[in-house]
Amino acid sequence: SSDCAVVVMHHRIAGAKLLWGGQPLTGHNIPECYGAIQPTAVFVPLKAMKDPQVFELVTTEVFGPFYVVTEYDDDQLRTVLDLTEAMSHHLTAAVVSNNIPLLQEVLAHTVNGTTYAGIRARTTGAPQNHWFGPAGDPRGAGIGTPEAIRLVWSCHREIIHDFGPCPASHQLKQS
Repeated sequence: SSDCAVVVMHHRIAGAKLLWGGQPLTGHNIPECYGAIQPTAVFVPLKAMKDPQVFELVTTEVFGPFYVVTEYDDDQLRTVLDLTEAMSHHLTAAVVSNNIPLLQEVLAHTVNGTTYAGIRARTTGAPQNHWFGPAGDPRGAGIGTPEAIRLVWSCHREIIHDFGPCPASHQLKQS
């Protein structure tokens, strides 16, 4: 719902703060049980994420425009990787950077399925290998069936690189 714990996490975690959004949408017909919020971002300190209760909250999957943002320095990369690997699902990820050594370090120490890498890496959770049926027709899809789960989630790891080049005048588009 729009008032779920994830949306109001910035009130419950030391050092967390609302960056933008956080308000329920108005003028819609979406049932309250599904929630409908403005695009929202919450900053959560990396140190706070080491607490198991906070970690569970900030890694709760939300189907909506919701971001958890943190910051770290080079000395904390191992902590970031450890937290990433502690998540219960490793379906998709993105490493948005033009720092090749950083990309190599992160990609070598993570196990996500479809991973986007590079300065123009997409940050969507939509994998490229969903089984949507013949010619992409969802009427023939097997989504949710045991066969689809085996075919989609039992494949090799896919890393999609997108480094550019970007012209100096290029405006990076927000996902």
